[in-house]
Amino acid sequence: MSTETPAGPLAGVRIADLTTVVMGPMATRILGDLGADVIRIEAAEYDFMRDFDPKRSPGMSGFTLNLNRNKRSVQLDLKSEAGHRAMLDLVASSDVFVTNMRTAALERLDLTPDDLRAVRPDLIYCGAVGFGSDGPYAGRAAYDDVIQAASGMASMFSWFGDEPAFFPSILGDKITALHITYAITAALFKRATTGEGDVIEVPMAESLASFNLVEHLNGHTFEPKEPPFSYERMRTPNRKPRRTADGYICLLPYSDKNYRDFFTAVDRPDLATDPRFADVNARIVHVDELYALVDQFAASKTTDEWMELCGALSIPCVPVVDLEHVDEDPHFAAVDLIAVDEHPTEGPYRVVRDPVRFESAQGGIQRHAPRVGQHNAEIFGELGWSDDQIAEL
Repeated sequence: MSTETPAGPLAGVRIADLTTVVMGPMATRILGDLGADVIRIEAAEYDFMRDFDPKRSPGMSGFTLNLNRNKRSVQLDLKSEAGHRAMLDLVASSDVFVTNMRTAALERLDLTPDDLRAVRPDLIYCGAVGFGSDGPYAGRAAYDDVIQAASGMASMFSWFGDEPAFFPSILGDKITALHITYAITAALFKRATTGEGDVIEVPMAESLASFNLVEHLNGHTFEPKEPPFSYERMRTPNRKPRRTADGYICLLPYSDKNYRDFFTAVDRPDLATDPRFADVNARIVHVDELYALVDQFAASKTTDEWMELCGALSIPCVPVVDLEHVDEDPHFAAVDLIAVDEHPTEGPYRVVRDPVRFESAQGGIQRHAPRVGQHNAEIFGELGWSDDQIAEL
């Protein structure tokens, strides 16, 4: 546990965290990184993500070390009288309760908003679900693949003549985690100004569908709909990393000036006045032809040559970085995105910090990821439970 890093902006906020897998734990990890006291409630059969291989100890996977940092853990049997009483006492001392359990399960456990606000009237209750409760899909099981399919994400791959496919990242979980985070912080601000709590629902399907429609709704914004649907620059198979003489880069002339400078640099100044590429709307209409030309010209220089040329002309350009080796990239190394820390039981491990920085305070690592139930005695002792009561848990 670090004693050198200053408390984050959410210091003093307590969050009761009844979440599993990635979506909920990622959201509460961000809140913990920002200084909140996050107390994770875990069952005897704990979250399976804890046991993903590789791991050095049971329940302490690589996922766990980053997803559960800056949290404390209690282990409760919520079906038992003692476990339920412990949960209510914990919630009574908390500012926020967040869960991604299905509504029916919460009802069986007497952990609905009404149940918990009976013991903490100004509680902020945040429930993350697969599909919004007003729709016909409410209550369905939802994991990232399901949400990518339901939200239109998987269908985008068919724009390139491929079959529908899943993006190789759990986007639904992670995007929804960010929605959970801002929703809770907004509710905390509201409570600070009005004294009132709130009940929040964050649905995965709606989160990812709205994310997808930011640029792709386009002409369908209007009623009646006007063509085209989607942002056509995104739909061409020629939008891709460019092969250079010795590697791959993202080579992206963007503005009118960028394109004039680019065409001059590749000895095709005639293209700078070609009406197909004269302005942004013309370039979007002819994006397939334009990007095919950029692809062709990219092979004429090495990656370093392109970096030097584009730097001089202020044309966006960057080498393609292999995700597995992103920690070796000089930029990410310089900003300390990934650093090695020492876990008290698991030894050295890599910590991926949150990218947001505050001038006033940076939460940092206040606590390394706990083992299941590591803080039962500590937390319930703080709540005034006797040793015998704690043992009953």
